[in-house]
Amino acid sequence: MPPEMRPARPLPRFFAVKALAPLCLALATPAFAGTPSAGQLQSLETALNSADDGALNSLLQPGPGLDPGQIRARRLTLRQQFPNARWQVLPATPLRDGRPTVTVSVSGTRTTGGATYRLQSEQQLALTSDGQRINGQTVLRELSLLRSGEQSPSITVQIPDVVLTGQRYDVDVIFDEPLDGALLAGGLAAVSPEQVATQSSPNLELSTLWGGGLFKSVQAPLSPGSQTWAVLLVHPKGVISASKLVRVVSDRRALQP
Repeated sequence: MPPEMRPARPLPRFFAVKALAPLCLALATPAFAGTPSAGQLQSLETALNSADDGALNSLLQPGPGLDPGQIRARRLTLRQQFPNARWQVLPATPLRDGRPTVTVSVSGTRTTGGATYRLQSEQQLALTSDGQRINGQTVLRELSLLRSGEQSPSITVQIPDVVLTGQRYDVDVIFDEPLDGALLAGGLAAVSPEQVATQSSPNLELSTLWGGGLFKSVQAPLSPGSQTWAVLLVHPKGVISASKLVRVVSDRRALQP
């Protein structure tokens, strides 16, 4: 069995930094109590792209959904794997109650054994602040992609951001271009909360894919929380790994935050 067809490990939770923020808020957006100031957000992006943890430490405080120690560890791991990693932070769509959110992306490349790997990850976050430091966050959306090969094909990830408890839903990852008879393989696995916390990944059993992608029907847990899915796709032009967070809620109103 050639190496690329063996059970493989998918993309780790490369999006190392969990408390991230935009460069600035739109001037037309009213100020909300408990949200970071424009100055804090500008300082945070600078700190994320700095080689020194000191600036980042001064901006973060433990709070709901926010563990500064975990952030530092994940950021270090990512920078070791992708030394040229760069963060970009931008304002995103406000929540229904008017609270601002941010989109945070990180990208990087590395070359190992003659192969080039390209990382692209993105989160949408709602952050809180005590006026001095960022002290809480809610992850609304998260997707990471890791590609190998100079011409790896483009894909569309059709996995919902949020579902109801116990709901059946589709996990679809589709190749955007015609396959022209190419032989494809792929696999899907759930990443446990313990694996997420330790940045480890499950092994995936690969099987032949038909119909232009990977198509699965899965069921959400019966309790609120989240699910993380790891996907691995093998194409003659390159290998693509994906990691997608799905929030699980019990209140139908939370389907549209």
